[in-house]
Amino acid sequence: MNRLNSPAAALSILFAGAAPGLAAAQTATANFNVTLTIAANCVIAATDLNFGSHGVLNSAVTGNTNLSVTCSNTTPYTVGLNAGTGTGSTEAQRFLSGTGANTATVAYQLYKPGGQTVVWGDTDVSARVGGTGTGSATALQVNGVVPTQTTPAPGNYSSTVTATVYF
Repeated sequence: MNRLNSPAAALSILFAGAAPGLAAAQTATANFNVTLTIAANCVIAATDLNFGSHGVLNSAVTGNTNLSVTCSNTTPYTVGLNAGTGTGSTEAQRFLSGTGANTATVAYQLYKPGGQTVVWGDTDVSARVGGTGTGSATALQVNGVVPTQTTPAPGNYSSTVTATVYF
């Protein structure tokens, strides 16, 4: 069989000389929009601050931890730290409370990033730490100090501080 007598050649000739009334397949199109809204939003995470174990508080004990703040890109925010749950705590004077039957307290303070000079609070906006979101996590260092003081009875002392991000 020569090439002109092959079935493929016959089909080629048939379509090439198709009748004028036989048209190619018809098509129709439709467009649709794809959208996404990015809303101003922030999330915050915290890790514990552990001052360790000490026998006598005859010198200051320091420690730090980090907060992780993730806010939508260009979203301004502030982060505040409340007084904590220690008995008698205020933002100006924080306390760790003894656990169980131990009702003693240990004074401590939390400071803004960059040192141990500016107390980190929440009640007043100026007491908070501010920034602008990048869409990625930002670490904010919390600096803690247990000052020299009369050492209370041995035991465990704690407080729960709430970190709040405002945006």
